[in-house]
Amino acid sequence: LRADEAIAKEWTPLLASTAYDPGVRLPSSKRGALAGMGMTEKQGGSDVRANVTEARPTSVDGEYTLHGHKWFTSAPMNDVFLVLAQAAGGVTCFVVPRVLPDGSRNRIDVVRLKDKLGNRSNASSELELDGTVAQRLGDEGRGVRTIIEMVAATRLDCVLGSTSLMRRAVNEATWHTAHRSAFGSLLSEKPLMQNVLADLAVETEAATVLAMRLASAVDNVMDPHEAALRRIALPLAKFWVCKRTPYLVAEALECLGGNGYVEESGLPLLYREAPLNSVWEGSGNVNALDVLRALGREPEVLDAWITEVGRARGGDPRLDRAIEDTLALLGSLMGEPDRLEANARRLAGRMAAVLQGSLLVRFAPPS
Repeated sequence: LRADEAIAKEWTPLLASTAYDPGVRLPSSKRGALAGMGMTEKQGGSDVRANVTEARPTSVDGEYTLHGHKWFTSAPMNDVFLVLAQAAGGVTCFVVPRVLPDGSRNRIDVVRLKDKLGNRSNASSELELDGTVAQRLGDEGRGVRTIIEMVAATRLDCVLGSTSLMRRAVNEATWHTAHRSAFGSLLSEKPLMQNVLADLAVETEAATVLAMRLASAVDNVMDPHEAALRRIALPLAKFWVCKRTPYLVAEALECLGGNGYVEESGLPLLYREAPLNSVWEGSGNVNALDVLRALGREPEVLDAWITEVGRARGGDPRLDRAIEDTLALLGSLMGEPDRLEANARRLAGRMAAVLQGSLLVRFAPPS
């Protein structure tokens, strides 16, 4: 919203408010507001430059009408939306209010709500836009760059959300095994179960420390190192943590045996929710390719990663070897675009795991 001073002045205080005001009214009469976004269309989600929704300028400066559709728009009852559409100058970002200045409702037609695997309490809709009034946010043709700041923030949300799912699943598994007896002793006392629980706990702790480090980088983005680290670590964490969550939740569910497969345990809900954060705000491939894009265009991001993991050097010889192996892998792939892209997921996973390992070594409590 900061791309337009007037729009930011109108909406930022309402969006920052902690008051929930569900009324469908003019923003000037509300105590708080909620915002959503609409980027994905039928022909594709990640390739937003292929969007076909058209933006036509009106006689009012900065005002357009939108004509087209959006295939996935969550929470269609929001007060305002950021929407991408094709203007004369290319893909452009627009602010679409639910209520127009004269008090009438904007033309936002909900076709249907999606019947989803999980995340069912969050209504995801298909919208049709037919003369929907919108305000341009930023310059024409700069829509992706304008909206990318919000995408970066929501990628952090995905990492935090996946981490919370991990922690809940591990809590359920550790409590159950600490109170369930089998073959003469508690499950948690069995060496093999201890291995399983330890793996779950370490991975969850690694996700937690990475999520918190990312949040710190986002909070301190004016610092050059923190800004560069955020640029590379966000897609790394989005790829790795969100991709690992379904496997971890499935393993935790298995710790409860048949009870874990029953709705009352709460684990089926977590299991259905677990794949979500790996899907939206860029799938695994999209985030792995974003890592390559950052490495290719912004040399400072690799320097930031090396500096960050280097702060743990000497703390554990296995970590030191992993750092060197990862840099060797990157060095072997640079200069060969086809091999580099084919190995993007492998590289992103390595870089993310090494970053997690370095943070665990640095911030582990005294033994």
